[in-house]
Amino acid sequence: MESSSRKYHCEPQVKVGIVSGVTIHFALNGPYTVLGRKAVGAQTVEMTPSGIVWNNEVYPELVFSPLADDASFSLSDVTIGVNFHWERKETQTFLGTLHLIKNGDKVCAVNELPVEKYLESVISSEMSATSSLELLKAHAVISRSWLLAQMKKRKGEQPTDEVKAQGKTAADEMVEDEDRIVKWYDREDHTLFDVCADDHCQRYQGITKETSPHVAEAIRLTRGEILTSDGEICDARFSKCCGGVTEEFQYCWENSPKTYLKAVADTAEMVKSQEDKNKNNRSNNSGNALVPDLTVEAAAERWIRSTPPAFCNTKDREVLSQVLNDYDQETTDFYRWTVEYTQEELAELIQRKTALKLGRIRDLVPLQRGKSGRICLLKIIGENHELIIGKELEIRRALSDSHLYSSAFVVDKAGEDADGFPKSFTLHGAGWGHGVGLCQIGAAMMGAKGYDYDRILAHYYPGASLTKLYV
Repeated sequence: MESSSRKYHCEPQVKVGIVSGVTIHFALNGPYTVLGRKAVGAQTVEMTPSGIVWNNEVYPELVFSPLADDASFSLSDVTIGVNFHWERKETQTFLGTLHLIKNGDKVCAVNELPVEKYLESVISSEMSATSSLELLKAHAVISRSWLLAQMKKRKGEQPTDEVKAQGKTAADEMVEDEDRIVKWYDREDHTLFDVCADDHCQRYQGITKETSPHVAEAIRLTRGEILTSDGEICDARFSKCCGGVTEEFQYCWENSPKTYLKAVADTAEMVKSQEDKNKNNRSNNSGNALVPDLTVEAAAERWIRSTPPAFCNTKDREVLSQVLNDYDQETTDFYRWTVEYTQEELAELIQRKTALKLGRIRDLVPLQRGKSGRICLLKIIGENHELIIGKELEIRRALSDSHLYSSAFVVDKAGEDADGFPKSFTLHGAGWGHGVGLCQIGAAMMGAKGYDYDRILAHYYPGASLTKLYV
């Protein structure tokens, strides 16, 4: 365990944006203090041009501080699953401090609490209580790392990405016109709080759902532990299933490669190769031979049409139940999957998703693939127009009512109409999600096979160091 030159003196607090609205209804379930007064029970605040109205008085902001460790507050009409098919509103309950602040013409409710308490909720939402302890410990470390990296960037304590250092922003690299749509989606720089409570950052539901004792133990055993690289906290990403090889950061987000987010074959052989390299303390290129060059179209096609062995190539229901919700477990073809469209279905879908009238679709042509075989630039050849689209999530959204499992796919066309346009398209794909960093299903299998959490982390984040940031 390395020591860090940038240790916190104590556990930091995180501010989480929960909900915004012109009116917010909430309940203080225990004793709180605000403006030197004690408050409890049902409350309502409303945003007006003059400020935040509470109990017929106007305030620039309000801070409700708990008078007991177990005091909680409940917020009504919290939206979860934003922009997903299961989006809905519910009442959620939280520990810690409640900040009510101005957010344009709305009131924003922000929950402030210790990082470790926040993580108990996040990991309980993300993982099953049946998960192995080593998997939960690994997830605790990467969730903590990701969170603290975002907090440091927001406070200006950690360098921004290379493109920003050169005077550019991620938006400068994005293009959106009738010929080309190349953009990506990442955590926006929140100005009123550190992170939001939805999947856009990390899903946080306070104590609405019971925290698993197993999760609490994993948080306790890894307290203050993060991943670092070159003296900075790692921006530790993760996805459901890499499909056999993990992806590199720059193929999914801005063009700023990260040394610890490299393409890794999700196999025991790769783990051994990495450990031999570290043990000998010398360069070892044997691991490179384990990763096929999936940036080459022919190699990517062979790979995607096959089912090579990998940690995440499993149908073990006990392992899958650690990572997948009940409804996700109904589908087990995420390692290799197939989607079929008629010409009419695909043409209508692309027009609806891109707002461009390409007409009948002649072909879907990969222009660039990442190291995992995921397409990051795709040319759609239409009857009326050609469109280049990227990066991976934009491709997945354009070719599905919700999201394709991943952008690692090859296309079969069948039949022709009188004008030579294909009558149907079949997409054969690999993996689930962007594939960068930890592969949740692969890591669950590693845990089941007896790998410790530090070996799991070393596999998915090569070269990163496990660091104790605070005690």
